[in-house]
Amino acid sequence: MTTSAHRSLIASLALTLAVFPALASDKVRLDSFAIDRHEVSIGRFAAFTQATGRITAAEANGGGHEWDGGWQRRKDWHFRQPFGAPGASSDLPAVHVSWHEARDFCQWAGGRLPTRAEWTRAAYTEQLGQAGYVIGRTYPYPTGDSPSGANTNGADPWPNLAPVGATRRGVNGLYDMGANAWEWLADRDGNTALTAGGSWWYGPAQMQSTALQWKPADFYVVYIGLRCAYDV
Repeated sequence: MTTSAHRSLIASLALTLAVFPALASDKVRLDSFAIDRHEVSIGRFAAFTQATGRITAAEANGGGHEWDGGWQRRKDWHFRQPFGAPGASSDLPAVHVSWHEARDFCQWAGGRLPTRAEWTRAAYTEQLGQAGYVIGRTYPYPTGDSPSGANTNGADPWPNLAPVGATRRGVNGLYDMGANAWEWLADRDGNTALTAGGSWWYGPAQMQSTALQWKPADFYVVYIGLRCAYDV
Protein backbone atom coordinates (compact mmCIF):
# COMPACT_ATOMS: atom_id res chain seq x y z
CA MET A 1 0.00 0.00 0.00
CA THR A 2 1.36 3.41 -0.91
CA THR A 3 1.83 6.14 1.67
CA SER A 4 -0.95 8.23 0.12
CA ALA A 5 -3.33 5.27 0.06
CA HIS A 6 -2.52 4.50 3.71
CA ARG A 7 -3.22 8.11 4.65
CA SER A 8 -6.52 7.99 2.77
CA LEU A 9 -7.56 4.87 4.71
CA ILE A 10 -6.67 6.47 8.03
CA ALA A 11 -8.57 9.63 7.08
CA SER A 12 -11.65 7.65 6.07
CA LEU A 13 -11.54 5.72 9.34
CA ALA A 14 -11.23 8.90 11.39
CA LEU A 15 -14.15 10.50 9.54
CA THR A 16 -16.33 7.41 9.97
CA LEU A 17 -15.68 7.18 13.69
CA ALA A 18 -16.29 10.90 14.13
CA VAL A 19 -19.70 10.56 12.51
CA PHE A 20 -20.50 7.18 14.11
CA PRO A 21 -18.62 7.09 17.44
CA ALA A 22 -20.52 3.99 18.59
CA LEU A 23 -18.76 2.04 15.84
CA ALA A 24 -15.34 2.53 17.44
CA SER A 25 -13.85 -0.69 18.79
CA ASP A 26 -13.40 -1.37 22.48
CA LYS A 27 -9.93 -2.84 22.84
CA VAL A 28 -8.41 -4.84 25.69
CA ARG A 29 -4.67 -4.36 26.13
CA LEU A 30 -2.79 -7.47 27.15
CA ASP A 31 0.99 -7.98 27.18
CA SER A 32 2.42 -7.08 23.77
CA PHE A 33 -0.80 -6.42 21.87
CA ALA A 34 -4.42 -5.37 22.20
CA ILE A 35 -7.49 -7.19 20.95
CA ASP A 36 -11.11 -6.27 20.32
CA ARG A 37 -13.29 -6.89 23.35
CA HIS A 38 -16.12 -7.99 21.06
CA GLU A 39 -16.47 -9.68 17.72
CA VAL A 40 -16.72 -7.21 14.84
CA SER A 41 -20.36 -6.23 14.47
CA ILE A 42 -22.46 -5.69 11.37
CA GLY A 43 -22.36 -1.97 12.16
CA ARG A 44 -18.56 -1.82 12.26
CA PHE A 45 -18.16 -3.89 9.12
CA ALA A 46 -20.76 -1.78 7.30
CA ALA A 47 -18.73 1.34 8.15
CA PHE A 48 -15.73 -0.31 6.45
CA THR A 49 -17.68 -1.14 3.30
CA GLN A 50 -19.19 2.34 3.18
CA ALA A 51 -15.80 4.02 3.55
CA THR A 52 -14.00 1.80 1.04
CA GLY A 53 -16.72 0.78 -1.42
CA ARG A 54 -16.00 -2.88 -0.70
CA ILE A 55 -18.59 -5.40 -1.87
CA THR A 56 -18.17 -8.76 -0.17
CA ALA A 57 -18.02 -11.99 -2.13
CA ALA A 58 -21.24 -13.16 -0.49
CA GLU A 59 -23.02 -10.05 -1.77
CA ALA A 60 -21.48 -10.27 -5.24
CA ASN A 61 -22.16 -13.99 -5.66
CA GLY A 62 -25.77 -14.10 -4.50
CA GLY A 63 -25.34 -15.23 -0.92
CA GLY A 64 -23.24 -17.01 1.67
CA HIS A 65 -23.26 -20.63 2.74
CA GLU A 66 -24.86 -22.87 5.34
CA TRP A 67 -24.31 -26.56 6.04
CA ASP A 68 -27.36 -28.71 5.24
CA GLY A 69 -26.12 -32.16 4.32
CA GLY A 70 -23.42 -30.34 2.37
CA TRP A 71 -22.57 -26.70 1.80
CA GLN A 72 -25.58 -24.85 0.40
CA ARG A 73 -25.57 -21.30 -0.95
CA ARG A 74 -28.37 -19.27 0.64
CA LYS A 75 -29.82 -16.54 -1.51
CA ASP A 76 -29.28 -13.03 -0.11
CA TRP A 77 -27.48 -14.24 3.03
CA HIS A 78 -24.54 -11.89 3.62
CA PHE A 79 -23.02 -9.83 6.41
CA ARG A 80 -25.81 -7.21 6.38
CA GLN A 81 -28.55 -9.84 6.72
CA PRO A 82 -26.95 -13.09 7.89
CA PHE A 83 -30.11 -15.18 7.44
CA GLY A 84 -31.46 -13.36 4.38
CA ALA A 85 -34.00 -11.18 6.18
CA PRO A 86 -33.56 -7.40 5.91
CA GLY A 87 -33.33 -5.36 9.09
CA ALA A 88 -30.82 -7.45 11.03
CA SER A 89 -29.53 -5.73 14.16
CA SER A 90 -26.27 -3.85 13.61
CA ASP A 91 -25.07 -5.36 16.92
CA LEU A 92 -24.94 -8.91 15.55
CA PRO A 93 -21.52 -10.26 14.58
CA ALA A 94 -20.55 -9.75 10.95
CA VAL A 95 -20.44 -13.19 9.31
CA HIS A 96 -20.33 -14.39 5.68
CA VAL A 97 -16.91 -12.76 5.56
CA SER A 98 -13.89 -14.41 3.93
CA TRP A 99 -10.39 -14.43 5.42
CA HIS A 100 -9.30 -11.82 2.86
CA GLU A 101 -12.20 -9.53 3.77
CA ALA A 102 -11.51 -9.98 7.47
CA ARG A 103 -7.83 -9.13 6.95
CA ASP A 104 -8.69 -6.03 4.95
CA PHE A 105 -11.20 -4.84 7.54
CA CYS A 106 -8.62 -5.11 10.30
CA GLN A 107 -6.05 -3.22 8.24
CA TRP A 108 -8.60 -0.48 7.61
CA ALA A 109 -9.37 -0.36 11.33
CA GLY A 110 -5.68 0.13 12.16
CA GLY A 111 -5.04 -3.45 13.24
CA ARG A 112 -4.59 -6.95 11.88
CA LEU A 113 -5.91 -10.44 12.40
CA PRO A 114 -4.58 -12.04 15.60
CA THR A 115 -2.15 -14.91 15.37
CA ARG A 116 -3.00 -18.30 16.83
CA ALA A 117 -0.60 -17.69 19.73
CA GLU A 118 -2.10 -14.28 20.50
CA TRP A 119 -5.69 -15.45 20.21
CA THR A 120 -5.26 -18.49 22.44
CA ARG A 121 -3.33 -16.53 25.06
CA ALA A 122 -6.08 -13.91 25.15
CA ALA A 123 -8.89 -16.47 25.15
CA TYR A 124 -7.71 -18.86 27.86
CA THR A 125 -5.04 -17.30 30.12
CA GLU A 126 -6.17 -14.54 32.50
CA GLN A 127 -3.68 -11.65 32.45
CA LEU A 128 -5.66 -8.81 34.04
CA GLY A 129 -6.81 -10.26 37.36
CA GLN A 130 -10.44 -9.30 36.80
CA ALA A 131 -13.14 -10.42 39.21
CA GLY A 132 -13.98 -14.09 38.90
CA TYR A 133 -10.72 -15.06 37.20
CA VAL A 134 -7.28 -15.83 38.63
CA ILE A 135 -4.35 -14.01 37.06
CA GLY A 136 -1.93 -16.37 35.36
CA ARG A 137 -4.37 -19.26 35.23
CA THR A 138 -5.17 -20.96 31.91
CA TYR A 139 -8.83 -22.02 31.71
CA PRO A 140 -10.36 -24.80 29.60
CA TYR A 141 -12.93 -22.46 28.09
CA PRO A 142 -12.87 -18.77 27.20
CA THR A 143 -15.68 -18.43 29.75
CA GLY A 144 -13.59 -20.03 32.51
CA ASP A 145 -13.99 -23.46 34.04
CA SER A 146 -17.21 -24.21 32.18
CA PRO A 147 -18.88 -23.18 28.89
CA SER A 148 -21.86 -21.77 30.79
CA GLY A 149 -23.04 -18.44 29.43
CA ALA A 150 -21.67 -18.95 25.91
CA ASN A 151 -23.83 -19.09 22.79
CA THR A 152 -23.51 -22.72 21.66
CA ASN A 153 -26.03 -25.13 20.18
CA GLY A 154 -27.16 -26.03 23.70
CA ALA A 155 -29.85 -24.54 25.91
CA ASP A 156 -29.27 -20.78 25.96
CA PRO A 157 -31.29 -17.65 25.09
CA TRP A 158 -30.03 -17.43 21.49
CA PRO A 159 -31.29 -19.68 18.66
CA ASN A 160 -28.43 -18.53 16.42
CA LEU A 161 -26.19 -15.43 16.52
CA ALA A 162 -26.22 -13.34 19.70
CA PRO A 163 -25.54 -9.58 19.72
CA VAL A 164 -21.95 -8.72 20.57
CA GLY A 165 -21.54 -8.31 24.33
CA ALA A 166 -24.75 -10.18 25.16
CA THR A 167 -23.14 -13.37 26.41
CA ARG A 168 -21.08 -14.05 29.53
CA ARG A 169 -17.93 -11.99 30.06
CA GLY A 170 -14.94 -14.26 29.69
CA VAL A 171 -11.22 -14.47 30.36
CA ASN A 172 -9.51 -11.04 30.13
CA GLY A 173 -12.89 -9.34 29.91
CA LEU A 174 -13.44 -10.60 26.36
CA TYR A 175 -16.77 -11.68 24.92
CA ASP A 176 -17.52 -14.57 22.56
CA MET A 177 -13.97 -15.88 22.26
CA GLY A 178 -15.85 -19.15 22.65
CA ALA A 179 -18.94 -19.81 20.51
CA ASN A 180 -21.28 -17.30 18.83
CA ALA A 181 -19.11 -17.11 15.67
CA TRP A 182 -15.85 -18.73 14.63
CA GLU A 183 -13.13 -16.11 14.14
CA TRP A 184 -10.54 -15.91 11.38
CA LEU A 185 -6.92 -15.90 12.54
CA ALA A 186 -3.84 -14.64 10.70
CA ASP A 187 -2.37 -18.14 10.32
CA ARG A 188 -2.35 -19.57 6.79
CA ASP A 189 -1.46 -22.95 5.32
CA GLY A 190 -1.59 -22.72 1.55
CA ASN A 191 -5.15 -21.84 0.56
CA THR A 192 -6.54 -22.46 4.04
CA ALA A 193 -6.67 -20.24 7.12
CA LEU A 194 -7.20 -20.99 10.78
CA THR A 195 -10.44 -20.31 12.65
CA ALA A 196 -10.95 -20.40 16.41
CA GLY A 197 -13.61 -20.45 19.10
CA GLY A 198 -16.54 -22.41 17.73
CA SER A 199 -19.99 -20.95 17.12
CA TRP A 200 -23.68 -21.15 17.91
CA TRP A 201 -23.87 -24.08 15.48
CA TYR A 202 -21.49 -26.20 17.57
CA GLY A 203 -21.25 -27.50 21.12
CA PRO A 204 -18.84 -26.60 23.93
CA ALA A 205 -16.05 -28.89 22.65
CA GLN A 206 -15.35 -26.48 19.79
CA MET A 207 -14.75 -23.67 22.30
CA GLN A 208 -11.53 -25.30 23.50
CA SER A 209 -8.00 -24.59 22.33
CA THR A 210 -7.66 -28.05 20.81
CA ALA A 211 -10.58 -27.49 18.44
CA LEU A 212 -9.25 -24.80 16.09
CA GLN A 213 -10.11 -25.56 12.46
CA TRP A 214 -8.55 -24.87 9.06
CA LYS A 215 -10.99 -23.60 6.44
CA PRO A 216 -10.62 -22.33 2.85
CA ALA A 217 -9.51 -18.70 3.06
CA ASP A 218 -11.95 -17.63 0.35
CA PHE A 219 -14.92 -19.27 2.10
CA TYR A 220 -17.77 -17.24 3.58
CA VAL A 221 -20.36 -18.86 5.77
CA VAL A 222 -23.07 -18.01 8.28
CA TYR A 223 -20.99 -18.80 11.37
CA ILE A 224 -17.52 -17.36 10.66
CA GLY A 225 -16.73 -13.79 11.72
CA LEU A 226 -13.73 -11.91 13.07
CA ARG A 227 -12.09 -9.66 15.62
CA CYS A 228 -8.88 -7.65 15.27
CA ALA A 229 -5.60 -7.39 17.15
CA TYR A 230 -3.46 -4.26 17.42
CA ASP A 231 0.23 -3.63 18.00
CA VAL A 232 0.95 -1.58 21.12
